[in-house]
Amino acid sequence: MYKNTAPVWLFSTGLLVRFSQRVARSARLAVFSLLALMLAPLQIPALAQNGEGASGLPLPRFVSLTSAPINVRVGPGTRYELAWVYVKSRLPVEIIQEFDTWRKIRDLDGQEGWVHQNLLSGRRMGYIAPWDETAKVALRARDNSQARVRAWLSSKFLVRIEKCDGRFCLVSARNSSGEGRATYSGYVAQFEIWGVYPGEEF
Repeated sequence: MYKNTAPVWLFSTGLLVRFSQRVARSARLAVFSLLALMLAPLQIPALAQNGEGASGLPLPRFVSLTSAPINVRVGPGTRYELAWVYVKSRLPVEIIQEFDTWRKIRDLDGQEGWVHQNLLSGRRMGYIAPWDETAKVALRARDNSQARVRAWLSSKFLVRIEKCDGRFCLVSARNSSGEGRATYSGYVAQFEIWGVYPGEEF
């Protein structure tokens, strides 16, 4: 707990007791420190929006799971209880906090927990329009809303995000059917993807 060390005036038998110059300097420093603490909360919103974690990377940011199974814990360390287990790899998640080599993540369903950094990859993955179960999103030949449609992607279809320009993202989508596997690549409107921020470019 912070102990208030701000300077005070001392009165004794009606006489003002003056500080020595040395004490006065310390008192002024205490005032500046107190003002800094009072102003600090005003800076928190900006920090939360444009934060930086212990790794030096921005917070929040999207990443993906490297492998499966992945244990998710209630705290940053193996001594904490297991919260749940991911049984699929390559799923997109959002890093919202860092502590040492542990990362607090949030998934599509809003669940939050801690995983070790080695279980995460910078490879970008995304879900197509998971907020609309009836969605049918166009995978286009070019980054243009009038470009030819190569395929239609359904809600929660998992794609790999190669790059985004703030409007469209180049993605690759793999479809498995009775006839085998087929991979499609093309452009999807950026706002149709969970796994990339509005206006984000990379």
